[in-house]
Amino acid sequence: MKNKVLVGTRKGLLVLEKADNKWKITGDHFMGIPVNMVFENEYNGDWWVALDHGHWGNKLQRSADHGETWEEIPAPVYPEGTFVKEDVPASLRYIWAFSPVTSEDGDQLWIGTEPGGLFKREPDGSMSFVESLWNHPSRPDHWFGGGRDYAGIHSIVVDPRDEDHIYLGVSVAGVFESNDGGSSWTGKNNGLRAEFLPNPDAEYGHDPHLLVHCRSSPDVLWQQNHCGIFRSADAGTTWQDISDKKGQANFGFAIAADAENDQRAWVVPAISDEVRMAIDKRLCVCRTDDGGKSWNTFRNGLPQEYCFDIVYRHALIAQGSEVFFGTTTGNLFYSSDAGENWESISNYLPMVYGLAFAS
Repeated sequence: MKNKVLVGTRKGLLVLEKADNKWKITGDHFMGIPVNMVFENEYNGDWWVALDHGHWGNKLQRSADHGETWEEIPAPVYPEGTFVKEDVPASLRYIWAFSPVTSEDGDQLWIGTEPGGLFKREPDGSMSFVESLWNHPSRPDHWFGGGRDYAGIHSIVVDPRDEDHIYLGVSVAGVFESNDGGSSWTGKNNGLRAEFLPNPDAEYGHDPHLLVHCRSSPDVLWQQNHCGIFRSADAGTTWQDISDKKGQANFGFAIAADAENDQRAWVVPAISDEVRMAIDKRLCVCRTDDGGKSWNTFRNGLPQEYCFDIVYRHALIAQGSEVFFGTTTGNLFYSSDAGENWESISNYLPMVYGLAFAS
């Protein structure tokens, strides 16, 4: 079990550490700079952060010594002559996802960006642009921005059994799968629903807010979607709507899947896209233990009066029975019993963009 948590916020990176069975903030980095993505590479222990400078643009930083020192790494650059659409040249607007390419070389990474480009960081440190995805026939007419200007790759899921088997979550476009290390891509959206489109059952144009899998059962995929919560038990071939139509678990941004139990996942629900705040102004966490057939709602220790918090897509994480989430109003919560009871780590942070377990 990892004993640190990286917290990316609107005003810098915080580090939580567990000591004497208590989590507390023990360090900070990049103060005053938005840290929109945080990530520890499980294969070599490197920490990665994506910085979203208001003036200098997007930057990458890596630490090989758990935050003692940092090194700036060249950010992805879209090739000259690449266009989002006919009159809009493609340029990096946001870094939204990281994942290792292979367990054999920790310096190789997949990097997902807005406006929808996937990059591969090579062993020599260079960045290659994955043209096969950019040239997918669905992109010109069926990829578009949701909450942001253009489509963005926010989820990269690599099959631990086969590193050439990759899933992407793209907002707004859908789920894509590659079985050949990124040389070709197929849409995996059968069973999803896009209520905002003229045809809700369209092949492309879906809005997965986050895509995750069960580490021990990689064919079990989960997504918190703009139009509900969906689960696939057949490697994305079909999706089932597992939203709680009579309860709380429906619209939201974040979802966390249990690494060992493919029946268990957590969400932090919100009022739908028109409002985007805690339902009934009362914060709760929902957990399913039966693959979405039913949901339990937990509130103990969470604010229940005039709460306007929501949780962004990368700001909910779980390992074993430990669950963390951070909110848009700077609250950071922790549960030691799989989400049934909560305690506050801090109520005075900047907006929380993302969390990641670290060593």
